[in-house]
Amino acid sequence: MSLEEEYRVDYLVDLGFERRRCRSCGSTFWTLDAGRESCGDPPCDLYSFIGEAPLSREYGLSEMRETFLSFFEDRGHERLDRRPVAAWWRDDLYLTVASIADFQPHVTSGRVPPPANPLTISQPCIRLDDLDSVGRSGRHLSSFEMMAHHAFNFNDEVYWKERTVELCQELLTGLGVHGEEVIYKEDPWAGGGNAGPAFEVLVRGLELATLVFMDLEEHPEGEYGVKGSRYRRMDARIVDTGYGLERFTWASKGSPTVYDAAFPGVVEELTGMAGLEHRLDDPEYREVLGRTARLAGYMDVDTAGDLMKLRRRVAGEMDVDAEHLDEMLRPVEGVYAVADHARSLAFMLGDGLVPSNVGAGYLVRLVARRAIRFMNQLGVDASLADAVKLQTRLLGEDYPEFLRAEEEILEMCDSEEAKFEDTLSRGKNLIVKTADHFEGEVPVEALVDLYDSHGLPPEYVDEVAEEQGYDVEVPDDFYARVAAKHEGPGEGGAGLLAHFQERLEDLPDTDRLYYELPGERSFEAVVLNAFEDHVVLDQTLFYPEGGGQPPDRGTLETGEGVFDVAEVKSVNGVILHRIREGEGLPKKGEIVTGRIDGELRDTHSRHHTSIHLVLSAAAEVLGSHVRQHGSQVGAEKARVDVTHFKSITREEVNAIEARANGYVREDAQVRPRWTERNEAEEKFGLEIYQGGVPHGDQIRVLDIEGVDVQACGGTHVSSTGSIGLVYLDRVDQVQDGVYRLGFSSGEVGVERMQESRRTLLEAAETLDVDPDDLPRSVERFFDEWKGRGKEIRRLREEVAELRRDDLVDGAEEIGGAEVVIKELTGADMNELRATAESLLEAVDVALLGGGNGVASVVAAVSDGVDVDASELVEAACGVLGGGGGGSRSLAQGGGPNAESLGEALSAARELLEDGPS
Repeated sequence: MSLEEEYRVDYLVDLGFERRRCRSCGSTFWTLDAGRESCGDPPCDLYSFIGEAPLSREYGLSEMRETFLSFFEDRGHERLDRRPVAAWWRDDLYLTVASIADFQPHVTSGRVPPPANPLTISQPCIRLDDLDSVGRSGRHLSSFEMMAHHAFNFNDEVYWKERTVELCQELLTGLGVHGEEVIYKEDPWAGGGNAGPAFEVLVRGLELATLVFMDLEEHPEGEYGVKGSRYRRMDARIVDTGYGLERFTWASKGSPTVYDAAFPGVVEELTGMAGLEHRLDDPEYREVLGRTARLAGYMDVDTAGDLMKLRRRVAGEMDVDAEHLDEMLRPVEGVYAVADHARSLAFMLGDGLVPSNVGAGYLVRLVARRAIRFMNQLGVDASLADAVKLQTRLLGEDYPEFLRAEEEILEMCDSEEAKFEDTLSRGKNLIVKTADHFEGEVPVEALVDLYDSHGLPPEYVDEVAEEQGYDVEVPDDFYARVAAKHEGPGEGGAGLLAHFQERLEDLPDTDRLYYELPGERSFEAVVLNAFEDHVVLDQTLFYPEGGGQPPDRGTLETGEGVFDVAEVKSVNGVILHRIREGEGLPKKGEIVTGRIDGELRDTHSRHHTSIHLVLSAAAEVLGSHVRQHGSQVGAEKARVDVTHFKSITREEVNAIEARANGYVREDAQVRPRWTERNEAEEKFGLEIYQGGVPHGDQIRVLDIEGVDVQACGGTHVSSTGSIGLVYLDRVDQVQDGVYRLGFSSGEVGVERMQESRRTLLEAAETLDVDPDDLPRSVERFFDEWKGRGKEIRRLREEVAELRRDDLVDGAEEIGGAEVVIKELTGADMNELRATAESLLEAVDVALLGGGNGVASVVAAVSDGVDVDASELVEAACGVLGGGGGGSRSLAQGGGPNAESLGEALSAARELLEDGPS
C-alpha cells in the first residue's frame, strides 16, 4: 500500500470533497469547490482573508481558546491544563515546541499511559527557528498557543482519521466558515523518529490547523519513504493535531497582521511609546499595510531580500517609491517584534527560566536582547520591563500565575537590560580588534562568536564596524542560526561500556536492595556473571553512581577471598560491580556476602538530603524562579547549582543557611515512594523533575514533609533531624545566571566549621588583633596596601616623564615614522608600558625592552600610523624564546633569553624597516 492511499477519508468523500492536484505546486488536496485548481497554500494562493474574515464574528484569544476547548469537551475529550514552556519533563528539549511534546517520549512510546484519552489542551509553545522573520512577515510568532486534541490508539481504538477530520470540519463550519472554503492539503509529516500522513487545513490562504496521523517509526529497512528517510508501521496510532490559537483569532478579524489580531492593545501601547501613533490613522499607511499583508503569504517573506521584493511589488501597485514604503513600515515592524518578544519573555520568565549564557537561559537572553535592540532603534521611551508588563497583564487574565510572578519577571528584565548595556559599552574594542584580525571583513562565523561568546548583537557589530570603515554582512537568518545551536541539551553518550551489551542482554534487572532495605549494611547474593573485572549479582545493596551521587564502596566475600568493590554502575537495569584490578573475580553461580561502607553511605545520604533542603531554602530566600541546574554529592562536601539572575549577597547566603538548618531542626520526615508518573505530575507538578527526568511509568518520588518534593533515585536519611547541621561555606558564580552553593553536613560540616574557625583565629593571631576586630584590621591593611600601590604608580609615571625627554632626543625616522627603540636596564613591564605610552605624546612608535632575569618588551603605536604593535612584539619575542600579544596600538611580551634582548629589539627594527606587509 502506498502512503498516498492513506489519505482517502470516507467522511470527506461522503460530504462531496474531491481529491485534486494543484496546478502550481503539484501537491494534492481535497475541496468542495468544483472550480478550484490550486491547493490554497501560499505561494499558490493569496491571503484572501485579510479584510474579509471567514469566521462569522470576531474572537479574542481568551474566547477562542475557550470555544475550542469547550467544543472538544462536549465531544468526549478531557481538558488538560497547559504545561510550562520550559520542557522540564524532557531531557532532549529546552522549550515546549508543540502540544505533542507534552506527551513525548513516555506516552507516545507506550511506556506510560496518557493522562486522559482522548484529551484536549491549549499549549503555549516557543519556537525560535523563524525569529528573524518575526515582525516583518506579519504572520510569524516566537510564542504561540497550539490548541489540540489527541487520541492515543494502543490496544483499543479511540478514534482515527475519519473522526479527526469530522471534528475539524464541524469546528470550522460551527465558527461560520463555509464548507467549500475549507481545503485539506496532503503533506506527510515526519519528526522525532516518527512519521505519518497529515493534512494541512487551509481557509482563504491561511493555514489554521495540521492533522497528523502518526503511525510510522523510522527503520532503515522500512517499506515507506517519507522526506528522505525509511519508515515502518508501529503498533500505536496517535492522533496529533495542532490548531493555531492566534491564527484562528486572526482569521476571525481579518486584520493585516497576526499581531494586530492577537494582542492589539499591546501593539497600540508600544506604538504610542515609540511615538508612532499617527501611523495608525494614516490612510496611506493602512492601505500599504493591507496590500502588504495580502501579498506577504503569497511571496513567502523570510529574508530581507524577500521583504524588499514585497515592498517593490506594493510600491508598483500604488505607484510610489519602495524606499518610502520601507521607511513607513520598518518602525511598525519593530513594534510588532517587541510585542511578540515581550510575550515570549513573559511566558519563559514566568515559567521559571532565568536569562544566562547556557541552556534554556541562553534562549531567554537571545529574545530579551533582540527586543532591547528593537526598542533602542525605535527610540521607545520605556524599559524592557515596561513592554513585558503589558503582556503579563494580558496573559494574567487567563493564567493568573503570571500576575503572581510579575515582580520577579520584571526584576529579571531590568537586570538583563542593565547587563546588556554593560556588554555593549565594553564591546567596542573587541569588535574593532576582530575586524582588524579579518582585515576589515567580519565573516558570519565571527559574528556568531561575538554574539555567542560575548553577547554582542550583529546590528551593533555592524554599527561599530561601519564607524571604522569596515564591512559587515549580517545574514537574514542570523538569530535563527544562533537559536538552532542552543535548541536542546543534545544527545548524551551511547551508555556505559557498550561492548558489554551482548553479555548483559539475557540478564534480568538487578534487585535494588538499597531501596528495599536502606538501613542494612550487608547482604547475600548469587553471582549471575563475572567478566573483565566486573560482577553482576541477582540483588545488591551497593548504590550505583547516578543523580550526582557517587557509588557505595565495600567488599564482596566468598569462601575463597575478599574482593574490594571499586566502582558500581547501572546499565539498562543491570548493576555492574567493578572489582579492584588484580584481585580476581568470584565465580558465576557462587553465593557472595556483600558489605558496604556504612559510614560513607550515611555521609552521602546526609549530603543528598541536604541538597534538597538547600535548594528549597534558596527558592524561599531568592525567589520562586530558582531551579536546580546540577548537583554533586561527596564524602567531604556537596554542592547544588541554582539559577538566579544576580549576585547572591552575604545576607542572602546567611538566610539560606539559616533556613536550611531550620528544616533540620523541624525534623521533617523523609518519605521516598514509588508513584505512577501521571499521578505524581498531577499531584506535585512538573517541578519534581529538577534533578533530572526518570524513565518509565513508575517513578521514585522523595517527599520531605512540608519542605520539598522531587523525583529522586538517591539514598537519603529518614528524617531531616538526623542531618545535624548544614554549613554553607562557599558561593560561586559558575556561569552567568547559575550560582553554586557549596556546603557540608553532619559531622563533616562540624569539622569544616571548626577548620574555618581555626583559620580565623590564626589570621587574627598573625595580625595581632582580636578575632572580632579582624574585618576592620584587614580593611585597614588593604587600604594601606592600595595607597602604597597608588604611590608606586605615581612614582613610575614620574620616572617615565623624566626618561621621556632623553628618549625623544634619541628618536629616529624609520619608514616615515618617528620611532624610539631603547633598552631600559632593570625596568619592569609596568615601567616599560608607562614610558612607552608617555612617549606617544611626541613620537609615532615606541619599542622598549627591559626586565630582570626575564626579558620584557613593549610596543606602542599612535593612531593613524600603519604599524602593528603586536607584530613588533611577536618578532622580538621570537628571539627571546617566549611570546606575547596585544592590539595594533599596544602590545607586550617577553621570554627567558634576557641576554638576547638587544638582538630581539633589532629583529623588531628590521620589521619596521621592511614596512607594512
